[in-house]
Amino acid sequence: MEDLPSSDLEDLCFHINTKISTIKKTLQLRSIGQEPSLRSMLCKTGQEMALLHDLLNKTEAEVREQEKLKNLLKELQKSAEREQLEARHLSENIPTHLPKPTQSCPAGPAVKCEEQTKAVEPERAKKATKEPRVIKEITLITAEEFENVPGYMKGRLTYEQINTVVQDLNKALQSKYKILHQPLKSMSAPVRNLYHRFQEEETKDTKGKFFIVEADIKEFTQQKVDKRFHGILDILRHCQRLREVRGSRLVRYVVC
Repeated sequence: MEDLPSSDLEDLCFHINTKISTIKKTLQLRSIGQEPSLRSMLCKTGQEMALLHDLLNKTEAEVREQEKLKNLLKELQKSAEREQLEARHLSENIPTHLPKPTQSCPAGPAVKCEEQTKAVEPERAKKATKEPRVIKEITLITAEEFENVPGYMKGRLTYEQINTVVQDLNKALQSKYKILHQPLKSMSAPVRNLYHRFQEEETKDTKGKFFIVEADIKEFTQQKVDKRFHGILDILRHCQRLREVRGSRLVRYVVC
């Protein structure tokens, strides 16, 4: 039998000594319970351990309650963010045709009332001719629609991220069609160039429709036209908010 290296012998001696020490401590603890002077101390220690165990149980229960409260607060925050997006969309898209209160005629002869009515009608006719054209926008995605989007399309996208892109698309639509509705004489040279580009991008399939292209998004918004952006466009097409019209190496995103 070959001699063991000194390091192995030292490890073996350390292991044996540790076992002996553990056995000694076990025998000492067993004998403590037999000594009358130490029994009261053991009883107190047992009581303290029971109290500590009860305190730990209460702490765990409180932690679980706090976790539930945290989850509820997260849901409340998401709901508040959705409401905020919808409220912002409503405030930015107030209908231009709102019913106005009828003007009542003051007490007096019928002739005066007729004269006032005739005077008001031409004014209303003038205002009607100056009313801006309504620009069709993309409606926000609802929470229910978002839940029904296939998981492979959503990936890590959130409901709020999709509606933020919708708002940017609407901003580009508003900017583009405000230029198209302006008289040419009032335009500066850069704006006139945009106007002519818009006209060239029009096709028979987009006639009378509202659409934008990637150049409009880059021109009027800070939105990055990247892979994530195109993934959101796929979701908007799935939810029937947009459709694509291709031609002349250009993709037109038409509002449904």
